[in-house]
Amino acid sequence: MRLLLDQGLPRSAVLHLKNAGIEAAHVGDRGLATASDSKILDFGRQEDRVVVTLDADFHALLALSGVTGPSVIRIRIEGLRAEGLATLLVDVLKVCRDDLMKGAVVSVTESGVRIRKLPLLR
Repeated sequence: MRLLLDQGLPRSAVLHLKNAGIEAAHVGDRGLATASDSKILDFGRQEDRVVVTLDADFHALLALSGVTGPSVIRIRIEGLRAEGLATLLVDVLKVCRDDLMKGAVVSVTESGVRIRKLPLLR
């Protein structure tokens, strides 16, 4: 599973994820720091990466377009630092890996994880 962390997430989480055996990149390291959400989704699709974000717009863009990828994980927990984010993502991937590989949007809150398969129906 390959992840692409969006701009609002700590870059240093990439190293923690790599140490956990997960390939990850940050948009800032890929020249996408100021890219639009749709451009980041395109990049994720081309690179076969799951986009990880704090931003609800990614789910909306996927719903409007009716596409089946890339998968997106939206973190809805405030103030996570790099190590905590990496630990959370490792746990989320244990639960959602199969769905993410097939195409899904995942919302993560302090109380749980919600998975919706792509394409999202309007």
